[in-house]
Amino acid sequence: MSKPLSSKEETRMNLHANARTCPNSRALLVKRILEQHWSLTTAAEAAGVSERTAAKWVRRFREEGPGGLGDRSSRPRRSPRALPVERVEAILALRRVRLTGEEIASVLGHAAATVSAVLRRHGLGKRSALDPLEPPNPYERSQPGELLHIDVKKLGRIDRPGHRATGTRAGRRQGAGWEFVHVCVDDATRLAYVEVLPDERAITCVAFLRRAVGFYRRHGVRVERVMTDNGPGYVSVLHALCCRGLGLRHLRTRPYRPRTNGKAERFIQTLTQGWAYGAIYGSSTERSRALSGWLDHYNFVRPHGSLSRQPPGARLAVLMNNVSGVHT
Repeated sequence: MSKPLSSKEETRMNLHANARTCPNSRALLVKRILEQHWSLTTAAEAAGVSERTAAKWVRRFREEGPGGLGDRSSRPRRSPRALPVERVEAILALRRVRLTGEEIASVLGHAAATVSAVLRRHGLGKRSALDPLEPPNPYERSQPGELLHIDVKKLGRIDRPGHRATGTRAGRRQGAGWEFVHVCVDDATRLAYVEVLPDERAITCVAFLRRAVGFYRRHGVRVERVMTDNGPGYVSVLHALCCRGLGLRHLRTRPYRPRTNGKAERFIQTLTQGWAYGAIYGSSTERSRALSGWLDHYNFVRPHGSLSRQPPGARLAVLMNNVSGVHT
């Protein structure tokens, strides 16, 4: 006869939500039958289960000992339609290089729901579960104009009120194209300059850079360097000539490391949440008109968490006064 259950083993729980018994009551059932010599019928009736169920727990205890009294997985022994192991590994490998579920599904030819289920099962459903691309490397220039961060954010064009304004998705059609939000952020002060433009070609990027430099010049800031990614508009000869003419040193981010230009990336998040998606607009024109008011609020009113709760304009005033004090 199998050895009696210990109290520790009796309290081990892995209980199915709809189970009529728990490991403790199963252990008591087995003990009554095997040690106290209750009949199967009497013990089953006392436990509130059928004789067949009582016999099952006695058999499992004899075959597996106390461990046999826990719940077993309801997963089938065979899953003919399950993804092969190598396919699951491919999905996880692509996810770890930060492809989205939709992108992985497109690359491997699987349904998006299948890929999503695999990612959730392995704890990689959210981007926050992925390892960081690189260790944090925060830095901050000490003076205004030492470095400007420049980037572009694509926004869908609004040619008529969408479902957020109308409350219905009826009559949906193809998108109306894109608008390109060019942003520029001063590293030391976070003072920002933004324009909504029709494209991101080299001539557009150059014109935006000239106007951005003029904006900072009007605030008493002399720009020394600009940092961009490696987009075609920024690696063009035209952009290089513009930087040379303005006396700017052009820095580029390392490939596949957008964190290098992180201040622009973070500002774009704030911009889209507060301005682009923070209100309901009936058209792109209406959205563009709202930009200047939001930007003034950001630059001169809104407290900035990285600036000791100062708005960028106040930080600029402090740093400019410090520079003036040094040279007087």
